[in-house]
Amino acid sequence: MKFKLIYPKWEKLDQQTRFLLPPHGPVVFAATIPSDVQVEFIDENAESLNIEKDADFVGISAMLTSQIKRGWEIADAYRQLGIKVIFGGIATMLHAEETQLHADVVFIGEAEGRMEQVFADFKNGKLQKVYDYYQNFPPIESVGTARRSILNRDLYNYRGVQMVDLIHASRGCRFNCYPCCVNFLGGRQFRPRPFDKVIEEMASIDNNRLFIVDNSLAQDKEWEIGLFKEMIPLKKKWCCHPIENDDQVLDLAAQAGAWFVYQAIFDSSDFIRDRIKRYHDYGIAVEGSILLGLDYHTEDYIKKLVDFLLEVDLDMAEFTVLTPFPHTRTFDDFQKEKRIFTYDWNNYTSGKVVFQPKLLTPEKLQELYYYAWETFYRDEPQNYKMFKLLKKVVEKEKEDNTYKARVRE
Repeated sequence: MKFKLIYPKWEKLDQQTRFLLPPHGPVVFAATIPSDVQVEFIDENAESLNIEKDADFVGISAMLTSQIKRGWEIADAYRQLGIKVIFGGIATMLHAEETQLHADVVFIGEAEGRMEQVFADFKNGKLQKVYDYYQNFPPIESVGTARRSILNRDLYNYRGVQMVDLIHASRGCRFNCYPCCVNFLGGRQFRPRPFDKVIEEMASIDNNRLFIVDNSLAQDKEWEIGLFKEMIPLKKKWCCHPIENDDQVLDLAAQAGAWFVYQAIFDSSDFIRDRIKRYHDYGIAVEGSILLGLDYHTEDYIKKLVDFLLEVDLDMAEFTVLTPFPHTRTFDDFQKEKRIFTYDWNNYTSGKVVFQPKLLTPEKLQELYYYAWETFYRDEPQNYKMFKLLKKVVEKEKEDNTYKARVRE
């Protein structure tokens, strides 16, 4: 049996340096597929998709809202050829009802321990329209090593240099951030994977550079300490979302190979200034994640915030526009207030204004979004700042004899 797994193309932030990372959701999902199923993977962001009768069953893995309409187009085309299509992934959960109009099967929830039944139902002609495991999480111990063998590794590099591989050490999030849908998707309970499972997977990855994609590592201090201690012997170099603001944790993170963090920057307070300085004190670079368009944002506020980012010597910055994704508090509030003016999911890229800001016009917020990118990178372009980050990781690799040339043709 041949199963074709497709990751639909999506529009990147138009100000962001162009490079591709291997997707995480599809390789995690592929690990749950029965071993007797032949899997072909197509990442439409990196290669062309030919829609033809070349599979028994097609799966579409959609992570982002901005992917979902393209996923529907692909599904419609395959179903016209008489091939059944199953949808899964984050965006599928966020748009489940709409997706049912374009799919033979919608899978909602986490896949571990569930795919054997789905594929058995397919073989027996008994597929269900919806497999709903929402908030019915499998044991976290059942999450194994992702099936990265389905990837074409040569597609994922930046100017010939292989970038990071993605891995997760936990699921769920105990925080409930205003614009975030993670608690809807993975629940409010922090669910860490066993250390041995995480270390086994990290060790299996033929790449010294990793991106730990967990929503935040700063959820359980003792767990962080244990994880970083276990990671030290691997000598991997990695980036992640926030780390606990604690000397012991930061020291262990640095020993374990922390390269840089994505840190949300929500104001120009001394707290943020100190947060960035403390990362730097431990040799950890910082890429700021800056959300524009909150209800208290004015033109003057945003411009002063950009000035602050330059002042605190931030290594990189990624600016996004507040976007009311379904199943977030932002979406519920803005919909109730009739502030959302388009539901064209292709525009939900986090780089386009799709709602009425409180203190700005949509046009002004869009203008300030471009202003932020252009001003922050005026003196040092993104490519140069990225080069400095890569140079830093190469230096660390050479210090512990893990550096090897990664240039690919």
